[in-house]
Amino acid sequence: MTGNPIKVGTRRSLLATSQAGHVAELIRDLLGRDVELVEITTDGDRSQAAGTPLAGSSATGVFVSALREALIDGRVDVAVHSLKDIPTTPEPGITLAAIPPREDPRDVVIARDGLTLGELPVGSRVGTGSPRRVAQLHALGLGLELAGLRGNIDTRIGKVRSGELDAVVLARAGLSRIGRLDEITEVLDPLQMLPAPGQGALAVECRDGDPLAAQVGGLDDPLSRAAVEAERAVLATLEGGCSAPIGALAEVVEGDEGDELWVRAVALSLDGALSVRRSASGDPADAVGVGNRLASEMLADGAGQLNPSAARPATTVEEPEPSAPSAHATPATEVQNS
Repeated sequence: MTGNPIKVGTRRSLLATSQAGHVAELIRDLLGRDVELVEITTDGDRSQAAGTPLAGSSATGVFVSALREALIDGRVDVAVHSLKDIPTTPEPGITLAAIPPREDPRDVVIARDGLTLGELPVGSRVGTGSPRRVAQLHALGLGLELAGLRGNIDTRIGKVRSGELDAVVLARAGLSRIGRLDEITEVLDPLQMLPAPGQGALAVECRDGDPLAAQVGGLDDPLSRAAVEAERAVLATLEGGCSAPIGALAEVVEGDEGDELWVRAVALSLDGALSVRRSASGDPADAVGVGNRLASEMLADGAGQLNPSAARPATTVEEPEPSAPSAHATPATEVQNS
C-alpha cells in the first residue's frame, strides 16, 4: 500500500459503516492504497442520541448534507451514501464517481411467527416510515393497520420481537449489508410493491476535479448505473409536477438485439385508492431519456393530480405488462379497482 490513506466518509450507524466499509474494501483492492473510514457525526445523529430523531426526508437531508460538507472541506476524500437518499438535482462541486454493483432492491417483510403479508390477520399492525410503502400496502387491500416507524434496523425489528407490531417492511439491501437476511419472512415481488428509485444502490461521491474521482470510477457498474439513472429520471420528472408517493424499478435485460432497459413506475395517493402505473423500455445508453419519457406520460395520465393525503374512489389507472419490448412507454389501457 502506498501514498496517504484515502479517507472515506460515513455516518456512524451500523448500516452506514457497513456500506462505507464495503466501498473502502473495493477502493483498496482497485487502487492498492490504504483506506480509512472517517465517521461524520450529524445533527441527525445527535438528535437520535437525545431521543428526538428527525423524521423522513428531514433526517435524510441532514445526513447527506453533512457528508457532502465534509467532502467539500477536505475532511474526507470520498463520501458513501445510500443512493436513494441523495437528491436528484446535481450538487455543485461534487461528482457521482461510481455506482458499484447494486444489491437486490426489493422490499421485505419481517413478521411474527414467520408469517407473510397475506397470512397476517385483518387488523394486524404493520410498521413503516415510508409513504411509498404505506400507499402500496393500502393498495393491496389486506385490511392491515399501518403504523409509523422510525429508528435503525434493530429498533424496527425489535418492535416485532416485543409484540408492539405484527410486522415491519424494510429494504432487503440494508439487511443484507448487516448480515440479517435470516430474519426476513417474505421478499415482496415488485408486482406487489415497487421499491424507491435507487433502492439497493450505493452512491460514491468525490470532489469535482479531483483525480481520485476518475480512479474511483473504476468501481462503477454500467448496468446498475443505467437502471438507477432511469429510476431517478422518473423521480426527478414526477417531482416537478407530482407530490404523490413514487416507486420505480429498472432492469437491464438481454434482448434479441442486445441489452434493453425496462422500467416500471407507480405514483399513488397515500390511501392507495388511486394510482398511475406505466412501464417503458429502451436503450440503456438513453437511460435518462427513457425515464423522463415514462414519467412525462404518467403526468399526462394524471399523476400530477394525485393528492397524496386525500381519500379517493377505489380506482386505479393500470396497464398490462407489454408482450414485446418497445422503445416507448406502454399506454395505459384499462381502469381497474384496486
